[in-house]
Amino acid sequence: MPAATAPVGPRGHLAPRTALTESVLVLGVSLGASAIWSLLSLVRKFTAQESLSSQVTAMNQSVTPERPWLDLTHQLIGIGLALVPVVLALHLLARQHPHPYRLIGLDRRAPLRDLGQGLGLAALIGIPGLGLYLAARALDLNTTVAAADLTTVWWTIPVLVLAAGQNAVLEEVIMLGYLFTRWREAGWSPVAIVVVSALVRGSYHLYQGLGGFVGNIAMGLLLGAVYLRVRRVAPMIIAHWVIDIVAFVGYALLVSRVGWLG
Repeated sequence: MPAATAPVGPRGHLAPRTALTESVLVLGVSLGASAIWSLLSLVRKFTAQESLSSQVTAMNQSVTPERPWLDLTHQLIGIGLALVPVVLALHLLARQHPHPYRLIGLDRRAPLRDLGQGLGLAALIGIPGLGLYLAARALDLNTTVAAADLTTVWWTIPVLVLAAGQNAVLEEVIMLGYLFTRWREAGWSPVAIVVVSALVRGSYHLYQGLGGFVGNIAMGLLLGAVYLRVRRVAPMIIAHWVIDIVAFVGYALLVSRVGWLG
């Protein structure tokens, strides 16, 4: 018997219901699951006796700080496994679209333009984002985010750069490249796609507090609108990567010198 295939619509696209179901399942094993855990984390922090701003949200933590070689292994495996949903999403897109990387703009057609747009977006998002974080923390609407909590060893900075890249690739390929394709095939309007994607993006940052939620919704709205215009996910990955490198590496280097970081 021939292998069963997913229902498809015109031009090889998935049928609307199949596209929507598939997108929910992909979210369920990736960032959608993170959103659920983030909501529970926020509820736990809001119902704690301490004020929200006095609670610390630690990221990029050491697992076995007394054994750096094992800690490095944990960090690298964690980064690799976190990217499996990206491979899954690209594999699913490839079933209907023969060139999924080109489809979502993750190729090398315009590297200099991608770099320029990415750096510009990083500045546009990162500077106001820092101000929003500080304001939200001052208003007791956000936790204190410790962006890097790794043991200081020779591989700390390279691992933080890799972790930033993992976040960027995972979020932008799934939230923009994959979901925008599938939700368009499901018949959603561009406005609905951008808004829902931004809300999902904000929801899996709820663990930081309401400031992280609002800030990432704004980031999602901007990146979604730009993606609709340029149809390339590469600049968004560059922007996100730069923002997270500054946050992770900057925190690791400056936390002992700059009081408001801690």
